[in-house]
Amino acid sequence: MIENDTMTYDVDSIRKDFPILSREVYGRPLVYLDNGATTQKPLQVLDAMRDEYLNVNANVHRGVHYLSQQATELHEAARDTVRRFIGARSTSEIVFTRGTTEGINLVAASFGQTFMKAGDEVIVSVMEHHSNIVPWQLLAQRTGIRLKVIPMNDQGELDMQAYAALFTEHTRLVSITHVSNVLGTVNPVKQIIRVAHNHDVPVLVDGAQSTPHMAIDVQDMDCDFFVFSGHKTYGPTGVGVLYGKEQWLEQMPPYQGGGEMIQHVSFEHTTFEQPPLKFEAGTPDYIATHGLAVALDYLTHLGMDRIAEHERSLTEYAREQLSDIPGLRWIGEAVDHDAVLSFLVGDIHPLDMGTLLDRLGIAVRTGHHCAQPLMQRMGIQGTVRASLALYNTRGEIDTLAAAIRRVAQMF
Repeated sequence: MIENDTMTYDVDSIRKDFPILSREVYGRPLVYLDNGATTQKPLQVLDAMRDEYLNVNANVHRGVHYLSQQATELHEAARDTVRRFIGARSTSEIVFTRGTTEGINLVAASFGQTFMKAGDEVIVSVMEHHSNIVPWQLLAQRTGIRLKVIPMNDQGELDMQAYAALFTEHTRLVSITHVSNVLGTVNPVKQIIRVAHNHDVPVLVDGAQSTPHMAIDVQDMDCDFFVFSGHKTYGPTGVGVLYGKEQWLEQMPPYQGGGEMIQHVSFEHTTFEQPPLKFEAGTPDYIATHGLAVALDYLTHLGMDRIAEHERSLTEYAREQLSDIPGLRWIGEAVDHDAVLSFLVGDIHPLDMGTLLDRLGIAVRTGHHCAQPLMQRMGIQGTVRASLALYNTRGEIDTLAAAIRRVAQMF
């Protein structure tokens, strides 16, 4: 990824690219701290998608007319933008999906159908999002595979010794989150992958919470699969990416059948395209793929290292400011921690805290965050989660801290 080393990080200028950040909620300036759920979209992305609808809207591939060829060029250029952004070797390793969830379901269905049978095992961790638990449970119901779970300590760090001991001759896949959407823990994925590969076991990495915040290089990571969502990386909803090493994608059967993913169809026999088209049945959201590419170019222009440094500094500042609030306790205190702040204050229910913060113009997420097994491990029902992004400021953290104090005094 090429970055402009002379560019300074000007958050005030960056915020001008996101008009929604200047609106008011309940008569108060919006403080948007729900970026772990979805990020806001810069004008560059919205303008690009509007322009394509107005000027280049036509179904991609196979069309011989001018608009179709233009739309196809934008769609395939987007695939190459994704390849460069995550450091993949070839565009044939980049499959467009509807998001992280569909990417995991695709691997569970296609990889599972080919390489798993009753008694085989998939290793996940206790801190997984439901989207990296339920697809494997559904596969278990269909085929009789088993889930094995990596435990963690009270700080929210995986027990790597326990992980290494989970492998058996029946282990077929490790599927692990890169960054916990609740704890903010940055898992040691390179070590996790190295251990798995020593057992000849492939690894899927859920990058939904890491891709917006840090530089990703799938070749350096050496993961076998990597998934992320467009809407969490400042792009449109309904689009995502599955990266898969060619050696796996070539062996996996199609996830869905229909148009676009075929070479030839007869009533007797059908032959399929090579990856990635083999996994992209039907008309893709080619407007969204272009929007995603523009979003990734936007991040590249800012520089992922600069974004990471800004968010790291902001996270440290937030933890300092909020730690002084009486009764506040952090949920997740891993040493390697990303821009997620989960907490509880005294006996205040997270829903009450979130509702009252909302009336003060502050958008946070409350509840179990689609990670109920993790909540059970922590012995709680849910948390308040403030998740930070490249456009958040120290002033917004100050506003959050003051608002939490105000709510706490009400109780």
